[in-house]
Amino acid sequence: MTDVAKNGPWGTDRPIGVAVLGMGNVGTEVVRILRDHADELRSRVGAPVLLRGIAVRDSSIDRGVPAELLTTDAHALVARDDVDLVVEVIGGIDPARSLILAALNAGKSVVTANKALLADYTGELAAAAEHHRADLYFEAAVAGAIPVVRPLIQSLSGDRVDRVVGIVNGTTNFILSAMDETGADYSATLAEATSLGYAEADPTADVEGYDAAAKAAILASLAFHTRVTAADVYREGISKITAEDLETASALDCTVKLLAICERVGAGPGEPAREHGGKERVSVRVYPALVPRRHPLAAVSGAFNAVVVEAENAGRLMFYGQGAGGAPTASAVLGDLVMAARNKFFGGRAPGESVYAELPIAPIGDTPTRYHVNLQVEDVPGVLAKVAGEFANHGVSISTVRQEGHGEGARLVVVTHCAMESALADTVAALAEMTSVTSVTSVLRLEGTEE
Repeated sequence: MTDVAKNGPWGTDRPIGVAVLGMGNVGTEVVRILRDHADELRSRVGAPVLLRGIAVRDSSIDRGVPAELLTTDAHALVARDDVDLVVEVIGGIDPARSLILAALNAGKSVVTANKALLADYTGELAAAAEHHRADLYFEAAVAGAIPVVRPLIQSLSGDRVDRVVGIVNGTTNFILSAMDETGADYSATLAEATSLGYAEADPTADVEGYDAAAKAAILASLAFHTRVTAADVYREGISKITAEDLETASALDCTVKLLAICERVGAGPGEPAREHGGKERVSVRVYPALVPRRHPLAAVSGAFNAVVVEAENAGRLMFYGQGAGGAPTASAVLGDLVMAARNKFFGGRAPGESVYAELPIAPIGDTPTRYHVNLQVEDVPGVLAKVAGEFANHGVSISTVRQEGHGEGARLVVVTHCAMESALADTVAALAEMTSVTSVTSVLRLEGTEE
């Protein structure tokens, strides 16, 4: 056996230097694992993995590590000759973007958990990695400890992925699960989530779907070999979900989940995803939806995440686990770090960006879905026929309809068959203008059915 085969081109005496950018919840756990498991990491990589420095905002704070490891000059740390691999867990766009580009342009591999940055700048970062023969890993950016990025890139690279749907935000799932279990309203449950540390002081990114939209963009890009950005994702949050919505869902043997949905759709409205002669498109959206309790995603409760991948040959695969938190996310970061370090040691490369398909993005109006519509109506003869007629006028077929209450409390609950989003939205708008409809109290999409 040659020395290269036995020791790798790196050489056993040369350590792999690591710089960690950021020491929040995730960064702290990454540093702990690097220090506590140095011997195991050396055995798994083939060479020593040494922590060269940690970039922080304030180096005067005691962080439980030797003071000489701390620096406030992240760019100088990245530029050091003894740093071969950079772990970015700062978050946000800047300065993370410039620091990652500096590392990649210097031929240094990068591991990041930064979904916001990747959702908008993957192309730029991937191009820098390719040009300078560096690795870019980001398993932790989508679902914390849950391995879903690598299966899409590698395990399913010989298959055709048709659909990815998941619960990818723990904060919103905790809130909706609690509302479902207790009957409490949104405001009270958000306050509880904040007090327990599941929601940030400013929860906007989570509850309005921005976090999930960034993750959906990454998942769609990987699944469909097409560059998708956060701006391509249709987004609705959960702040308008009411206790009554959960009560209605329960009556239908459903619950409500904030879903990230990425799927292939037809080349035009109403066409199947493989319409001959037309180029299929990609639909990516995030919104709260009714999910039947028999669906596996309905059982995902609390702050847990789950992603279901549907592939042509592999069938349905489900990935489930802790989607956030310092230690779970650090686990995914360290998995990427080991891969990147092994590539340094043996001279390998991570898979690069794959966007050969270049599928166009379908607007939300061209997306097929189902609606659950709750209407306050006048309790008079013929109102049901008028409402049904409005659905028919827009080419939307009704699956079920039921009337609840009498007098001023009368309401109709309508569930549609699958139709184009644009037709459904136009129907709801027309219903709101009807004199016999007092108000459209709620509109929710229905996902996870066989239709």
